Amino acid sequence: MRKYLFSGAVVSAIFSGIGVVRATAAGPRDWRLLLMWISWAASLAIAIGTVAEDAKDGELGS
Repeated sequence: MRKYLFSGAVVSAIFSGIGVVRATAAGPRDWRLLLMWISWAASLAIAIGTVAEDAKDGELGS
């Protein structure tokens, strides 16, 4: 769990999620908002997948 919390990619995706939440609260509700949420979810999934893949590669190399 610690490897996910301290990963730069995951931390960056979480902080960008804060921006998406603020945009949701303040901005208009249109198709661009939906695209922002989809983009954020994709970047978070890629970050988590990258950390998991790095961890798997590290286990195989040991």
